Amino acid sequence: MVSIDTALKVGDLKQQVDRMFELSAKKILSLEKSWDPSRGAPVFTEAGSYTSRSWTEWTHGFQFGSALLQYDATRDERFLQIGRAGTVAHMAHHVSHIGVHDHGFNIISTYGNLLRLMREGGIQEDKGDQEGWSLALKVSGAIQAARWTALPGGLGYIYSFNGPHSLFADTVRSLRSLAVSHQLGHVLMEEGDNKVNLLHRLLTHAETTALYNVYFGKGRDAYDVRGRVAHESIFNLNNGSYRCPSTQQGYSPFTTWTRGLAWILLGFAEQLEFLSVLPESNFKPGWKKRRVLQRFNDVASAVADYYLGEMPADGIPYWDTGAPGLAQLVGYRSRPADPFNEHEPVDSSAAAIAAQGFMRLGKYHLAHGQKKTGACYLGAALTITNTLFSPPYLSDNPRHEGLILHSIYHRPNNWDHRPPGSPIPRGESSQWGDYHARELGLLLLREMNSKVPYTFFLPRT
Repeated sequence: MVSIDTALKVGDLKQQVDRMFELSAKKILSLEKSWDPSRGAPVFTEAGSYTSRSWTEWTHGFQFGSALLQYDATRDERFLQIGRAGTVAHMAHHVSHIGVHDHGFNIISTYGNLLRLMREGGIQEDKGDQEGWSLALKVSGAIQAARWTALPGGLGYIYSFNGPHSLFADTVRSLRSLAVSHQLGHVLMEEGDNKVNLLHRLLTHAETTALYNVYFGKGRDAYDVRGRVAHESIFNLNNGSYRCPSTQQGYSPFTTWTRGLAWILLGFAEQLEFLSVLPESNFKPGWKKRRVLQRFNDVASAVADYYLGEMPADGIPYWDTGAPGLAQLVGYRSRPADPFNEHEPVDSSAAAIAAQGFMRLGKYHLAHGQKKTGACYLGAALTITNTLFSPPYLSDNPRHEGLILHSIYHRPNNWDHRPPGSPIPRGESSQWGDYHARELGLLLLREMNSKVPYTFFLPRT
């Protein structure tokens, strides 16, 4: 289980955060110089060089969004230019992409960061740019919300690229696109000019995810344990009935793919922040704000507690809680993760995502009088970050294009690079791992400098 360093304070990590952004700058400039746009989106590294992997281009926004986060942290204009130019040149077709559930990754990371920066005063105000970025965000949120499977009882979900029968845990993070589109006053127009409220659709997807992808150890879930997450839920489209758990990137439907767990933790935690600032009038009858916030908090807390109990002492997870090689790593939960072991790879990208989730959830609990759990979750965030922003995870090798090492993409498909002589993948990076490390760093940096917190949604004007 995670051994939380209760002595750590946010300010104690300043050196690590500064070093991360120092290395981050070099990695972004290196990739900008070497990357050929005709290859599509960079996804993960092989032997230290970023490469593509044709599945969906869900990482394109991370490439340019990383530059925008770097600018936000350092105010180095080179990175604003990279992020801005890359968004204009390569992201427009993602705005209207009807075939994926990834709008919250691609569009919020690019157009969303640009508009947020302008509203915060980090970019000189330009009415034309502001209107263009706003339009992209409005359309993206509606496109994402239109990818909809309705279920009995008023439930439903944004279906994955596997098809209308498939609900992914990951998609909670794409609810950001619906949130910002709603914040900008947009709605989805359907047949007969029917107006679909994007916030209500967001809440419906989240509730369906909570019911079927997250386990609470009671009721329907009595056979399972509190906080465990299924990557995918499968439904019978003839009558909308739930059929079974499944997975694409985990070991099995009855074990927990740790990046899916991290997506749920961060997705629900950041939506708590967003929903907290909305007036009660935004919630439809039956969706009382107080009850919604309690539900989201219950989900985030359950998965946070499961994470703390199941992961190694330093908070860096192995790629799946049921990965078969873990049987060879006797007592692995009681010591720091070992990325150089011979049996199962760790997934540092899951740690980067989870650490941000713990940070946001901890601050939410502290702000609402839950001091014990708030301090616990915040301590977990800092403990994980302290490890992640240090060797052997933070890459200071100038010949390696990745920032955070030991990330895993798709273990069942055997896509991840294995160095010569190693029976398992290790030593590589991913666009999502690097991007979320930068988000985590920016969140901490603003906290250290007593600035407005970094959030995905737009500041009030």
